[in-house]
Amino acid sequence: MIGSPQWNRDGVMHFAVGVEDTFVPQSGPDERPIDEYELTQHYEKWHADLGLAREAGAELVRWGVPWYKIQPEPLRWDWSWLDQVMDRFAELGLRPIVDLMHYGTPLWLEREFAHPDYPARVAEYSARVAERYAPLGVVDYTPVNEPMIHALFSGEYAYWPPYLQGPHGFSAIVKQLARGFVLQQRAIGDVLGDRSVFVHVDAGMRFVGDIGASEHREHAARLKEQVFLVEDLVTGGVGESHPLKPFLNAHGWGDDDFAWFTEAPVRPDVMGVNYYPLHSTEVFEAGVFHSGGFRDPRPTRDDGVAGLVELLREAADRYGAPVMLTETCVTGSVKERTDWLDESVAALHDLRASGVDVVGYTWWPLFDMYEWTYRHSRMPREAHRLTMGLWELQDREGDLARVRTAVADRFRHHAAHGGQETPPQARDR
Repeated sequence: MIGSPQWNRDGVMHFAVGVEDTFVPQSGPDERPIDEYELTQHYEKWHADLGLAREAGAELVRWGVPWYKIQPEPLRWDWSWLDQVMDRFAELGLRPIVDLMHYGTPLWLEREFAHPDYPARVAEYSARVAERYAPLGVVDYTPVNEPMIHALFSGEYAYWPPYLQGPHGFSAIVKQLARGFVLQQRAIGDVLGDRSVFVHVDAGMRFVGDIGASEHREHAARLKEQVFLVEDLVTGGVGESHPLKPFLNAHGWGDDDFAWFTEAPVRPDVMGVNYYPLHSTEVFEAGVFHSGGFRDPRPTRDDGVAGLVELLREAADRYGAPVMLTETCVTGSVKERTDWLDESVAALHDLRASGVDVVGYTWWPLFDMYEWTYRHSRMPREAHRLTMGLWELQDREGDLARVRTAVADRFRHHAAHGGQETPPQARDR
């Protein structure tokens, strides 16, 4: 494994890639399960895929465990595939930041996040993973990727299981996810002690436009605060003066719920922000109401590196931890991707020069992925491919070839030089 045990404290900006790992294995009427590892054939090509991460010059890989696969029954664990993958990380000297919860719960866990045993179950699973791979030096964990997206899609929009909706559903899922988050981190900490590095990650969300309009004012104010709600809860920051305490009180929370979090907070070693310039800034329009999500999205605005810088500064100030760009890319041509790579890397170095402790940059994903709309579609897989990767996926009679692009070459250059040197213009972008 790379570098010092505490890479987040060595003063270096580390370069990472991610493998898209959304798992929603449950299906229903007019719904297909989503398992990005199946869609991208990563279950078969993992050995070579991790080699691509090394080829790109990455030191870190944000990579997720398919919980539903390794615990197919409540009392049965199947480590056979995961053992091989973790051995490959060690062989290559890559350091995984292990994504433990990326939307998917086991098929046997009825009502998914809403099941009363979810927090204890996810903590047990997390501890078992940490125990099994500690001898390989696997010590970097993200307990829950984008918990706010979980809460919205599963608790407010009724888009993913358990299909709760409205503010009451949202509040219920927030409580469950945040309790599980705390128990996960405690359980891993009990296994690894001071060796552990916890990278908390949530989606960067910005809201602009007519947010002061009378029809939007209250809703926009809630959205701007709830971006941080799960992280505020797990870090013990939701006290009497928190702007969302009255909202939670009105939707099922009691004093004991708040006390549970303030009495046993956990902290990030690194605070991660996921930022996509084409999607992370939502626009409110006077006279128009959008509930949000895939079914009723608000329009978005590309604020480029200005939005990225704002969100990273805000995370650093709010949580007092080193920050990391844990996901970024644009869906577009090789030139558009390369331009964003150059611009966003430069922005992070400017932030570091200004005194913000930025410890990492992540291009997400390593290779193309398939849009979540695949779940509610009957169109073929290729219709949902997003050209986001350093490598593109090319379907060759059912086999998904990984096709290297100039974006991979540029990423490797940035990683080799710490991102501090502007590479020559690519001949083929």
